[in-house]
Amino acid sequence: MDLLDDARSLHPDLVALRRDLHRDPEVGLMLPRTQERVLDALAGLPLEISTGAATTSVTAVLRGTGAGAGPAAPSVLLRGDMDGLPVAEASGEDFAARTGTMHACGHDLHTSALLGAARLLAGHRDHLAGDVVFMFQPGEEGWDGAGRMLDEGVLDAAGRTPDHAYGLHVFANRTPGGQVITRPGVFLSASHALDVTVLGAGGHGSNPHTARDPITAAAEMITSLQTMVTRRFDMFDPVVLTVGVLSAGTRRNVIPDTARFEATVRSFSDENAVRLPEVIAEVLRGVAASHGVGVEIGFRDEYPRTVNDGDEVDFARDVTTGLFGEERFALAPNPVSGSEDFSKVLLQVPGAFLGMGACPAGRDPQQAPMNHSPLARFDDAVLGDAAALYAGLAAARLAPAGGAR
Repeated sequence: MDLLDDARSLHPDLVALRRDLHRDPEVGLMLPRTQERVLDALAGLPLEISTGAATTSVTAVLRGTGAGAGPAAPSVLLRGDMDGLPVAEASGEDFAARTGTMHACGHDLHTSALLGAARLLAGHRDHLAGDVVFMFQPGEEGWDGAGRMLDEGVLDAAGRTPDHAYGLHVFANRTPGGQVITRPGVFLSASHALDVTVLGAGGHGSNPHTARDPITAAAEMITSLQTMVTRRFDMFDPVVLTVGVLSAGTRRNVIPDTARFEATVRSFSDENAVRLPEVIAEVLRGVAASHGVGVEIGFRDEYPRTVNDGDEVDFARDVTTGLFGEERFALAPNPVSGSEDFSKVLLQVPGAFLGMGACPAGRDPQQAPMNHSPLARFDDAVLGDAAALYAGLAAARLAPAGGAR
C-alpha cells in the first residue's frame, strides 16, 4: 500500500474539513459541534465508535483483517486533540474564527489528520494484523481531557490495552514546515498551576503607610519568583515560571484589600516537581512577612512530563524517513517547555509524541508567531503528510507477519 500517495489524494477533503473546524472552535471538555463533525467524517467506515459520557470524546476502533489478526494481535492507539482556546483570532486567514475563540494551537489540524488516517487505514484494513484505536480528545488545553478519557476506558476500547501509542502536534514556528521532530526520554515538561492571593488592608492612596498594600507585595512576589527559578534551581535542570493573570483594585486612588495572580510553572525532573511547592511557599511567605501582609498559596500538579520510549522514537524515525526522506526528521537537542496530557497515556503505554512543523511557506519559522498567539497561522499543506504519518505508524506496527514494515 502507498499511504503517502493515498493521503495526498485526500488532501483537498482534509483542507476543507480543517477550515470548517477552524471557523468554529469550541473550548473545554464539551465540544458538541466538533464531535458532530468528527462523527459525520467517520460515518460509513468499518469502525466501532463510542462517545464519552462526561465529555464529547470520540473513540473509534478499526479491526484489522490481515494475516495474524485476532484477539491476541497487537493494537495501536493514535490520538488527536480537538479543542480550541479562548483567544480572539487575529491571524488574517480567510477562514478565521469570528467567535472570540481560536484554534490557536493547531488542534483543528490534528483532528483532520487523524480523520484522514482513519480513512486511509480503513481502506487497507486487510494489511493490518491488529487493531487501531483512534482517540479524538476534547479538553487538552488545561482540562485534562486525556485523563478523563483514560478514566472512561479508552485503553480498553479494543478489548485490551494498546501495545503502542502515538500522538502528533503541529508547531506554527521554530520548526520548518513538514519537518518531524521528537526526542527520546523527556520531550515535554511537566506543568503545575500556581494561584496566589495576597491579603492586605485597604486604605486611601494618599496615605499608603496606614494600609497594607497587597499590590506592591504582589509585584515583589512576582519578581522574587523569577529570581528564584535561576537561584534556587540548577540551570541544567530548569524551571520555567510565567505569570499569566494579575488582578487587583478598582480605582487608582484606592489601596485594595487583596491582590491575586496566577502562574504556570514547568519542570523537567521529578526532583524539581517535588521541591517546587516548598520553595515557592518559602519565597512568597518571606515577601509577605516583609510587607506585613498575608498570603494564600494554591499549588497543584497538572500534567506529568511527556516521556518518549527510546525504541519508539527509533521506530518513528524509521517510519518518517521511509515516508518522506531523511531530511524530514530531526531529533530535538533539548526538551520543550510546553506540556501535554498525552503524557498520561505514555505512562501506561509505550509510545512517542511527535512534533510536525506547520509554519506557512514564505514565513521565517524563527520569527513567526507561535502556538497560542492570536496571530498564529498553520499551513494546511501538511495535512496529507500528517495523515500519512499517523497511518504509517500504525500500519508499520501492525504489518502481517513476514510483511514489509
